[in-house]
Amino acid sequence: MEADFGSEKVSSLSLLVGLLRLVKDKRHKIGVFAGLGLLKTICSHEAARNSLVSIGAVPQLVEILPSLSNDCLELALHVLEVVSTVHEGRLALKNCPHTIPNVVKLLMRVSESCTQFALSILWAVCKLAPDECAPLAVDAGLAAKLLLVIQSGCSPVLKQQSAELLKLCSLNYSASIFLSKWLETDLAGVLEVLLFSFVYQDVQFLQLISHGEAS
Repeated sequence: MEADFGSEKVSSLSLLVGLLRLVKDKRHKIGVFAGLGLLKTICSHEAARNSLVSIGAVPQLVEILPSLSNDCLELALHVLEVVSTVHEGRLALKNCPHTIPNVVKLLMRVSESCTQFALSILWAVCKLAPDECAPLAVDAGLAAKLLLVIQSGCSPVLKQQSAELLKLCSLNYSASIFLSKWLETDLAGVLEVLLFSFVYQDVQFLQLISHGEAS
C-alpha cells in the first residue's frame, strides 16, 4: 500500500508504536506483512528512522526475524538495513545481543535481496565496533557464510561486499589463528566450504583469510 506520509505523520511515535504492535502480532500474518510494508515506506524518511530507534524498534524487529515468513523477512531486513544508515540505528543494532547471530543465519538462505540486506547490516555493526563485533560474528559462523557467498552465483557486488567483510572480521587474527578459531566454532561450515572448494578447485578462501600472504 503506497501512501504519501507527511513528515509530521511519519515522525509520529504513536503511529510507529501501533505498527510495531501489528508486526509482532503472530495471530494475524496478513497484518504482519502489511505492517512491515508500511514501516518500509515510512523509513524512506530519515526522521522516522531515528524515531523507530527511539521507541526500541530495532531489538523488537531483530527478535522476530527467526519466526517470519520469507516475504516478511525481506521487508524486516530492508527496514533494519535502512535504519543502519543512521548512527543511532547502528548503535541499536550493535547493542542488541541477537543481531549478529540472527542475521548471520539468514545469509544465503532466503533470497539474494535478503543476503544483500543482511550483509549491509553486518557490515554496519562490524565496522562500528570491529574489536567487539567481529569475534562475535566469527563465533556465529559468519566466515563460512561469507565464503559460500563468494563462491556462489551471486552478483559481483555481493561477492565484493562479502570479501571486504571477511577481511574486516579476520584483521585481528593471523591466518592460522583465524582458521583454528573457525574450526573450533563452526566445523560444519568449514567442511561445507572445503567440499565446495574441492569440487570446484577453488582456493580463493585461503587467499582471502590470509590477506594474500603465504601461509
